[in-house]
Amino acid sequence: MTTRIRARGLEAFARAAPTERAMCRRCRRPASVCWCAALTSIDTATRVVIVQHPRESDMPIGTARMAALCLPKATLHVGVRWDDSPELRAALSDALLPPILLWPGEGARDILTDPPAGPVTLVVVDGTWSQAKTIVRDNPILAALPRYAFTAPEPTIYRIRREPRAEYVSTIEALMHVLGALEGDPARFRALLDPMHAMVEAQLEHTARSRRPRARRPRPKSTFASRLPAALTERFGDVVCVAGEANAWPRLAAGPEYADELVHWVAHRPATGETFDVVAAPRNPLCRSTPSHVELGDDRLRAGVPRAELFAEFARFLRPKDVVCAWGPYSTQLFERSGGALPAGRCDLRLAAKRLGGEKTGSLDQYAARMALPASSAPVGRAARRADMLVRVVAAWRTLAGIPA
Repeated sequence: MTTRIRARGLEAFARAAPTERAMCRRCRRPASVCWCAALTSIDTATRVVIVQHPRESDMPIGTARMAALCLPKATLHVGVRWDDSPELRAALSDALLPPILLWPGEGARDILTDPPAGPVTLVVVDGTWSQAKTIVRDNPILAALPRYAFTAPEPTIYRIRREPRAEYVSTIEALMHVLGALEGDPARFRALLDPMHAMVEAQLEHTARSRRPRARRPRPKSTFASRLPAALTERFGDVVCVAGEANAWPRLAAGPEYADELVHWVAHRPATGETFDVVAAPRNPLCRSTPSHVELGDDRLRAGVPRAELFAEFARFLRPKDVVCAWGPYSTQLFERSGGALPAGRCDLRLAAKRLGGEKTGSLDQYAARMALPASSAPVGRAARRADMLVRVVAAWRTLAGIPA
């Protein structure tokens, strides 16, 4: 798919972007507070599976990524719904490494004093307590696992982020304590804290410096490149831009309640121009406002394929390493809650736009208008129009980054 961009609008957008900072692509932190030099590699008999809430993945001082970089047998999965994830299901199905969930509450065994016998797959949920509770509650594949918990034997060193209670610790500190108990060698896992110490000290030093008066220096030219999501620069061939629309009934105090159901799903693979565009017939009664909202007529919606057929066709369209890119979480959550399965690789382009512009993005239509993107060839349906718009936004960002088309 070729995309033309209006130079004048794009240049104005680039001038309004914030000053660029040198970033480390490994830890995704500014070079001035990079902690990669302190990373250590610790082999384990335990397989570690970290399930991270998407909002926590954007926290610059989180420790889950740090832990995944230190532990060769650790994997980091970002998302909210996991029951239909083949990657997570495969990670939890090894009979030689039975899965356990690190989660407090009634029935949880103390992992420090009563660890399981033999190697295990340790599942750790990363996020705020509210986010973590949502993930465990909404995913039976996780909620059904045997639960273990612990009380931290020492206070947290996480001085740059406030925990809800004094005895709470960060994800990497929890792994340090738990892996030490599981593998009978607590001293060996103290090295997990080295990059955390480096991050804390660098952040405190940077904060202290930033409070001092500084001489004015000319702003370097913004290049966009280091702020772009890695998927758009390093894995562009795996990028799939998606948009979905629903038959959505209003939430009423009385009367029948119908959950939003997927009726139109569109995907574009910008690197090759491949397109997926399928309408699914609604199972619930069609809401009166749905045709006008999704920009498809009643007859077109009712003539759609069964939803199972849409899911099967899209599974054939996808590749295992694809990165699904959407504007906000609604489309991907709608697809999964309607019964579909998506790859683990995700990229929220709305969050990426906020990082690039340093301000609220508004709707996709408003954002594209501010970038002065040209009109496309009249795609049919709101989902098709929005998916096409995402492709043009991604092309504009790559142009600003100086990446050849």
